[in-house]
Amino acid sequence: MLLIILRRLGQSFLVLFLVAFVSFMIFRYVGNPVDNLLGQEATNDRRDALIEALGLNDPLHVQYLSFVGRALQFDFGISYRTAQPVADMIIQRLPATLELALVSAIFAMFVGVVAGVYTAINRRGFIANSILSSSLIGVSLPTFLIGVLLIWVFSVELKWLPSFGRGDVVDLGFWTTGFLTVSGLKSLILPGITLGLYQMTLIMRLTRAEMLEVLRQDYIKFARARGLQDRTVYFGHALKNTLVPVITIAGLQLGSIVAFAIITETVFQWPGVGLMFINAVYFVDIPVMSAYLLLVGTLFVLINLIVDLLYLVIDPRLRDGQLKRTGG
Repeated sequence: MLLIILRRLGQSFLVLFLVAFVSFMIFRYVGNPVDNLLGQEATNDRRDALIEALGLNDPLHVQYLSFVGRALQFDFGISYRTAQPVADMIIQRLPATLELALVSAIFAMFVGVVAGVYTAINRRGFIANSILSSSLIGVSLPTFLIGVLLIWVFSVELKWLPSFGRGDVVDLGFWTTGFLTVSGLKSLILPGITLGLYQMTLIMRLTRAEMLEVLRQDYIKFARARGLQDRTVYFGHALKNTLVPVITIAGLQLGSIVAFAIITETVFQWPGVGLMFINAVYFVDIPVMSAYLLLVGTLFVLINLIVDLLYLVIDPRLRDGQLKRTGG
């Protein structure tokens, strides 16, 4: 088991170094940081001093190792547009994105699994068929259109929920949260549903398909023959085996929530790192763009690592198979 964990960690670190290399290449070869920071009117002495300060005269491998070293210290340089440290900008905006992603993930996982199990158990029912039909909305419509429709219905027509912004937040010193205010919670509802609707639909359909497949297995028939109650068969035997492949797909989808929050944050003007990235692209702010890429890549790798480890915990057959191949 320890060998498997070490192997997964080694693969994760390798991917992180590759992501860091891509971020470094963007930072190094897209745009001219000297012109962006000093402008075209700068003297040669000021330009030479800044080039020396940024280490642009060093060999490529030295610059890369320096970039990785600074990134490990959460130092991504200075924004070309605001002249602020990129790390400070990320720290200011990251709580908004993570809270939005958390709400979307809970919505997608809970509603997706519950609806998937329900539609599998009652696959011929009217309500189950209605849920499946309406779920096509989450797959067919683009995210920005879903957001605009929700704003039109619940903000413009019904005036129940705010259409933009994060609402009132509470500063805890190390974190700013909207979970502790009424306006903050209300502001999370529409963007949370918009961001999580596509993932919820995929999780629901995958859960339903896997549940139907598991219910056809011989051990389920044997459990019914023993006279076990339907609740025990469904939730004690079938659901556990259903969740094994669902966790893998759900992990990847939940990782994409942070990456795809860009569209949702733009529609709702949510003050997170996604909106910060859009502004960075508009102004060609390379340090912010490379930091965002590295941040999203790291989150993807961490989520995949956690999913792999959960996969081994939930299904001992995979762990046993890995041990046999490695001679353990």
